[in-house]
Amino acid sequence: MPATRLDGKKIAAEIRSEVAADVESFVAAGNAPPQLAAILVGEDPASQVYVRNKERACEKAGIASRLDRLPASTTQAELLAKVAELNADPAVSGILVQLPLPSPEAGGTGIDERAVLDAIDPIKDVDAFSPVNVGLLMQGRPRFLPCTPHGIVQLLSRTNISTSGKHVVVVGRSDIVGKPMAMMLAQKDSTCGPETANATVTLAHSRTQDLAEVCRSADILIAAVGRPEMIRGEMIREGAVVIDVGINRVDDRLVGDVAFAEAENVASAITPVPGGVGPLTIAMLLHNTLMAAKMQAAGN
Repeated sequence: MPATRLDGKKIAAEIRSEVAADVESFVAAGNAPPQLAAILVGEDPASQVYVRNKERACEKAGIASRLDRLPASTTQAELLAKVAELNADPAVSGILVQLPLPSPEAGGTGIDERAVLDAIDPIKDVDAFSPVNVGLLMQGRPRFLPCTPHGIVQLLSRTNISTSGKHVVVVGRSDIVGKPMAMMLAQKDSTCGPETANATVTLAHSRTQDLAEVCRSADILIAAVGRPEMIRGEMIREGAVVIDVGINRVDDRLVGDVAFAEAENVASAITPVPGGVGPLTIAMLLHNTLMAAKMQAAGN
């Protein structure tokens, strides 16, 4: 029997509707609308699509959006000055710098991404990349949660998939998804309660010995490695839940990090690509922007 497809698009729409209602109440109480400021350096086509989607999502949720477009030739000093300007602007609730920044091969000036992300005021860091916010997450008292991992927690909770006591294997150790995902699921509690926490987590990666065997040990397998269809059906245990974070363009189609057709015949539930995890990332970004506006209104 084919796996149940977990509809991230539908759940993201639910979350966005909840955020919109909350924004309406926040503004009705006399507050200015939350504002998300994005910085886009260069002309990367994928980044332009992402930023456009974020702008549309903000508009539908009643969140103001601002976009600062900078040329690929922007220097690190110029970009840091722009971040400082947004940090100081009381109208700006959240700041995101669209990654990746242009490489020298693409006309970029060799900007240190980490230096730029570190410069964002932690209370406006709605991507949760700041070392301050990462540290708070590690201690189990997060201010903001990283958008993609938080979206996955929401997906699991809203489809009644418990992680408590389960073995979760996360394939991929990025700072954006893999590491925070592992830490969030290993905590004693989550924003959705202890049923979407308390997992025994294995963080696997390209150097993991016998990766296929490690993957087969998972009750829940989360693929966030950035390699098209790397996780094959034979690497998945019968009845496991598979969460595919990958979005890779192969020829004229989008595929995940999981070979979907193979996995669907083995797993009990699986996220499709597209329409799985992707829409949840933007929904949680809106959620974080509203949270930031509330904190700033309260003087925190």
